[in-house]
Amino acid sequence: MTPDLDRINWGRLQKNYKNWREEGAWIKVAPWFGYDVVNSRMCNTETILIAMADNPEWVIDMFNHGCDLTLSLLDLMWEKGYTFDEFMWFDDMAYKNGMLFSKTMWQECLKPYQKRVIDWAHQHGIKSHLHCCGNINTLLPELIDLGVDMINPMEVKAGMDPAAIKQQYGEKLALMGGFDVRNWDKPEIVEEEIRSLLPALKKAGGYLFASDHSVPDNISLENYQHIIKLVKEVGDYA
Repeated sequence: MTPDLDRINWGRLQKNYKNWREEGAWIKVAPWFGYDVVNSRMCNTETILIAMADNPEWVIDMFNHGCDLTLSLLDLMWEKGYTFDEFMWFDDMAYKNGMLFSKTMWQECLKPYQKRVIDWAHQHGIKSHLHCCGNINTLLPELIDLGVDMINPMEVKAGMDPAAIKQQYGEKLALMGGFDVRNWDKPEIVEEEIRSLLPALKKAGGYLFASDHSVPDNISLENYQHIIKLVKEVGDYA
């Protein structure tokens, strides 16, 4: 896991980047590192959660190494003129009843590299965006203090209340998601939700429409198209 030029798909950038910029696209980079990938793809969740208590130095070393690699590769891209507008990273730290670990463990093991990511984004004049499933209500003030610009997906079934989050933090935090995907196969329910909730979320700006989790395969194309049509109608900022 050493940073080098071969780790970057230069061909894709050379082929598409100029067109993206000419079209006025908002370019987002979304590398994967930190707690999420270490626990879900490298070592398994049980191993990492136990190690955060018994051997935190080992876990922190993995988190930091992944962060170092990511930022080094992004530096290489940036130096060659491939800049972007947003840095989003995936860090699922919670489930339906709250955090997967204590706030103290977050402060010791995750907060340092997350702060580095946010600082890197701001030093380059771009936005930082955290994806975290589950109920992270208790962590929102801490994340705002770190300077994160946007969060998603505000998972309703895990106890996240997008309207309350907007009311409490909307002046400091942009939001994405918050629409219960379990209702997306029920046209009447989802239409009522969009018409009642979306105006509140988009008030004064700072909201990007999305479901609160991955769209399952029981959602028909017809229902999905109906949702998109409604969002364009109700959610237009013009």
